[in-house]
Amino acid sequence: MTIDLNCDLGESFGVWPMGNDAAMIELATSVNIACGFHAGDADTMKKTVDLAKARGVNIGAHPGYRDLHGFGRRPIVGLTSSEIENLVAYQIGALQAIATTSGHKVTHVKAHGAISNVACEDDMTARAIAAGIKAVDPNLVFVVLANSRLVTAGEAAGLPLAHEVFADRAYEDDGNLVSRRKPGAVLHDANAIADRVVKMVQTGEVVSITGKAIKMRMDTVCIHGDTPGAVDIARVLRKALKDNKIEVAPFKTAK
Repeated sequence: MTIDLNCDLGESFGVWPMGNDAAMIELATSVNIACGFHAGDADTMKKTVDLAKARGVNIGAHPGYRDLHGFGRRPIVGLTSSEIENLVAYQIGALQAIATTSGHKVTHVKAHGAISNVACEDDMTARAIAAGIKAVDPNLVFVVLANSRLVTAGEAAGLPLAHEVFADRAYEDDGNLVSRRKPGAVLHDANAIADRVVKMVQTGEVVSITGKAIKMRMDTVCIHGDTPGAVDIARVLRKALKDNKIEVAPFKTAK
């Protein structure tokens, strides 16, 4: 039994730090790097790519809405399909350029925050994200929230998919993430999170906030790098997975 452990990194901006990328990159097997729209900048991207290359960790683009002030967690209404495609392609291209300067390669794409949340329920947004990825490189793996409309859009576009579940987020009964505006949306107890993820991987089920068991395909588990205590959560989780004979390894990417 194998699972990938991914983390959203590169979310600092200028002199303002966010998370502990150096520590998290020692624990993750793939990372998603902010591309300057919701967080990150060219220097932060470069530093994060270099850390990943030195550790032999896969890197992916983490495109979001252009919303530095709100960290990409506020929906932006009224965007056309073409505008969404372009903002996704633009951000992937930015990371590809930085990765090339470091001799590393972008292997996957995972939508960030509000644009991902919207796409999980809105077909147009989901299809536009998938189209933006495919236009840049149809071999890029599309990391998608399991059981969401992102899955359907990725399949329709013919993209390779990695189905994602979240270690530190609560789920609604319909399989979507609980809104961060609601209490209990973000989980913080490292031991409880580790126990939860082990059971998720073993059973192929996520338990919702009301106790409903939801069947999900799981290729990768996410820990948010900006979650308080993220490093401790990742350490405890990796140990729990090892203790339960679950191998932590990258999901398959195109050669």
